[in-house]
Amino acid sequence: MNGKPIERRSEGAGSSSSFDRVAPSQERDKPERFNTGVRARENRKEDALRSIVYSYRHGFSGFAAMLTDSQAQQMRGIWPESKSFNDYGYGPIPSRWKGTCETGQNFTMNNCNRKIIGARWYARGVNASYLNVDYKSPRDYSGHGTHTASTAAGSFVSNTSFYGLGVGTARGGAPHARLAIYKACWGGAIRCPEAALLKAIDDAVHDGVDILSLSLGARFFQSFVTIHAVAKGITVIFSAGNDGPLPQTISNDLPWVITVGASTIDRSFPTIITLGNNQKLVGQSFYHTSDDGSNSTELLLIRSCSTAELNSTNIAGKIVVCADSLFAPGDIPSGAGDASRSMSQVVNSLIEAQAEGVIFARSPIGLLQDYRRFIYLLVDNDVMLQIKEYIQLSDTSSPTAMISPANNIVGSRVMSPRVAAFSSRGPSLDYPDLIKPDITAPGVSILAARFNSYYFLSGTSMACPHVTGVAALLKAAHPEWSPAAIKSALVTTAYTTNAYGFPIEADGVPRKLADPFDFGGGHINPNRALDPGLIYDVDPNDYFKFFNCTSDASNCDLVDAHLYHLNLPSISISDLKTSVTVKRTVTNVGDTDTIYRAIVESPPGVKISVEPSVLKFNAFNKVQTFALTFTSLHAVQGDFNFGSLTWSDGGRHLVRIPLAVRVTIQDYFSDTS
Repeated sequence: MNGKPIERRSEGAGSSSSFDRVAPSQERDKPERFNTGVRARENRKEDALRSIVYSYRHGFSGFAAMLTDSQAQQMRGIWPESKSFNDYGYGPIPSRWKGTCETGQNFTMNNCNRKIIGARWYARGVNASYLNVDYKSPRDYSGHGTHTASTAAGSFVSNTSFYGLGVGTARGGAPHARLAIYKACWGGAIRCPEAALLKAIDDAVHDGVDILSLSLGARFFQSFVTIHAVAKGITVIFSAGNDGPLPQTISNDLPWVITVGASTIDRSFPTIITLGNNQKLVGQSFYHTSDDGSNSTELLLIRSCSTAELNSTNIAGKIVVCADSLFAPGDIPSGAGDASRSMSQVVNSLIEAQAEGVIFARSPIGLLQDYRRFIYLLVDNDVMLQIKEYIQLSDTSSPTAMISPANNIVGSRVMSPRVAAFSSRGPSLDYPDLIKPDITAPGVSILAARFNSYYFLSGTSMACPHVTGVAALLKAAHPEWSPAAIKSALVTTAYTTNAYGFPIEADGVPRKLADPFDFGGGHINPNRALDPGLIYDVDPNDYFKFFNCTSDASNCDLVDAHLYHLNLPSISISDLKTSVTVKRTVTNVGDTDTIYRAIVESPPGVKISVEPSVLKFNAFNKVQTFALTFTSLHAVQGDFNFGSLTWSDGGRHLVRIPLAVRVTIQDYFSDTS
């Protein structure tokens, strides 16, 4: 692999919201001219051997090397002591496992067991500033890897909570699955050099993993190397990124992987605010305290949440009350731009100034954060208005409020799921003929292991391992299923409405009904995915018909731009001018003798016909092909509109795929998002 090292970031919130996006940099130029002469060639060979960081040979062929700037111009981990990784009741490690347990700083062979059956770490070529603050071993430094691993496959742990919040039994999606850990991300900012990631994936292919879960991403950079893992039958699952709610922000938008967005769950943490006039209001927080919450604190209303405003005000011992549209989405995890970093700076400034806390007016895109004993309380704008009126009309010169510890509400009283505001959205800039993300899963305020305790974290990093756990269960139940079959089962059985039958919404400004570029097929439904009825399978060789990949898969050129001809469980047509016909093939994995009938919901302005509209399956005919013809009804430059195709057997199977169609009369004539 030629070029400067490329880094990716993790896609979780962590304990702060300060993950910086690392832009990809891969520069290629003409190769250096070599002088003749044996000694010169030998010296260059020795230099080249010393520069090699990793070689790849299991999933693909290639190497990574450290190069000087001039040469470049020319040419995560685990906390094993957590109860979530207890191996009680596990049998021997499968004989087909080829992995190993690498030791290092604060990590010995005893840290692997029958649950954590493999652990590797990749530090060669990593910036020293990242390594110096981390464990030089598979041990987790930030807590991100432990949280995601326990979410995917953590063992049952009873009576877990975050200071009494979210109390219950913690378990991963596939609690009896085994884990292999590949630490390729480093430092407090969680930087993931590409060379280390490639080597980790290469080793995972060799070691014999069934599922690859990667809670990381960077816009405008794809992990093409994963095509070889999928070709070997390994399901690859990525987080979608945390750059929402803007469109065209999706990461990891490749057709052979499962790309996961984040949704909310049916849990909230109401926090009672008792004003000095005994008026009671409700916000949300993770606030927890050992006292009885009976102490009142002075409130200070300021015009702006900007750090400049805070620095000019005496806020020691007070709860600051502020609302500022600039910082409304400020607690979104990573990738949220200036607003994200600014809100973190606001909180840090408040803590440094010895404030007691902040009551912050939120748009419907705020996320709860824990700042230990510092009060971080989110309220709706109408609640903020009432607090503001109390402060301004108070009879006393020192208006106060008493903040009670947060409570738990779980279940039907909480409207869910909603697509999280931070969850990256489609359409894909590189491949608009793909619907991404593929699906959403719980990714907001997820309680899972972190070091020796349990914490709430939010991000598409937290959603990705939910799908990983379900994919592991599907692989165990259907070992013959390909990665494409597993993806199809997940997408075609997903929810598009909540428990009350209301359409799923997507948080943002404003909140709106979710569409396929928000949630793909919908919100994950593990039980239905076990028995999907029909699957849209893909021969891995078909991916190579559309993508011409280099030998080391560091780059793949798109050969056929019309990716809607791939047999994916979704269809996106980005340039419908008059008429387009797309074929799909489905395989019956349900009842042997069954009949399916097509139910079409056409996007506005588009006519869709299905031929045949009835599919009959029996013991001899398990595979059927059908054609969909999309015809534009109006000659107008349009935007994407959405529909669906559902195959129904009249019983328990509804096999639904999302459709996205954009009518155009001239390429790039106007808005094409």
